[in-house]
Amino acid sequence: MTTSTHAAPQNGTTRFRVLGAISFSHFLNDMLQSLIVAIYPLIKGNYHLSFAQIGLMTLTYQCTASLLQPLVGIVTDKRPMPYSLVAGMGATLSGLLLLANAHSFALLLFAAALIGTGSSIFHPESSRVARMASGGRHGLAQSLFQVGGNAGSATGPLLAAWIVFPFGQGSLSWFAVLALLGMVILWQVGHWYAAQHRQAKAATHTPASPFSRGKVAFSLLILVLLVFSKYVYLTSITSYYTFYLMQHFGLGVQDAQLHLFVFLFAVAAGTVLGGPIGDRIGRKRVIWFSILGVAPFTLALPWVGLTATTILSFIIGFILASAFSAILVYAQELLPGKIGMVSGLFFGLAFGIGGIGAAVLGQVADTHGIEVVYRICAFLPLMGVVTALLPDLHKPAA
Repeated sequence: MTTSTHAAPQNGTTRFRVLGAISFSHFLNDMLQSLIVAIYPLIKGNYHLSFAQIGLMTLTYQCTASLLQPLVGIVTDKRPMPYSLVAGMGATLSGLLLLANAHSFALLLFAAALIGTGSSIFHPESSRVARMASGGRHGLAQSLFQVGGNAGSATGPLLAAWIVFPFGQGSLSWFAVLALLGMVILWQVGHWYAAQHRQAKAATHTPASPFSRGKVAFSLLILVLLVFSKYVYLTSITSYYTFYLMQHFGLGVQDAQLHLFVFLFAVAAGTVLGGPIGDRIGRKRVIWFSILGVAPFTLALPWVGLTATTILSFIIGFILASAFSAILVYAQELLPGKIGMVSGLFFGLAFGIGGIGAAVLGQVADTHGIEVVYRICAFLPLMGVVTALLPDLHKPAA
């Protein structure tokens, strides 16, 4: 995209209708994609898969997304593609239909790759749309955008428990109508995006980074470490929490899915706070609290009973969720004018790190037991201490 569209027209007016549309599309996109993880117990039984093969499915899906997202961001920074969002949802639709009718593990992997491709197209451009519609309230816009995705991820397990598990793997095809609805909404968003691009062509100034190239690179490295800490832990929950509850507490599949929903609902609720609070008090403080502040709860989780596990999982999800919006906007402010690249890089990192983590944790679960996974991951939030090394970008509001 040209410099004119790095930060499209921002006249102080927050476009809540556009933010609502892109957030709802994010809800549909991530809800459909979360069905992969939600039906792992069903797929594991139907195809007689090991935990390592389950981890390989997650790796395929998330690495497809992680490798392509930065490329999509770089390309669309130079050349705007307002209707690429529709293509992304179309790829997710194709992967979902294949997942519903797959008859081999290889087809399951191909379906996961298609859904990952849809994610790689959707996230960088939709994050750009959120920033374009922010009216300067970047943290708020990213939180509204992110909460749609997190709410969708939380809804996926419920739909799996209520529809897919009772009616079978083929019922996944019923969700195609929701993907089509998303494509219609994103076509309208594409119209708005294209209009903003035309209005912005007159602008030629590219803002400079507030820090030297070395300082920016070092800060990005710190942010990568924080994303690693957050998303490996999140992957331990989203990929294996239901198995942990079933094995450790003897829950049934549907009860375990409901407990997973509690965690994912907390993630959705916590996402709302991170962006606007970061606008107010500074992103660094939000990142610090969100990562390091969750450590006491993750350390306690593997050693408590079912009720306390449910409570702690809610607290962990709520606190940890606020980090990503703050991290993403912080990175965008480090590299102004490269919104697509930064968004694609960090969404890609989130998916890729999560995918690698899922594969490694699957091996650990196979060899040492599912409980060991949570005893190891409990220490990951302690990495949040490196937040102290980040420079301050934002002075707290009076």
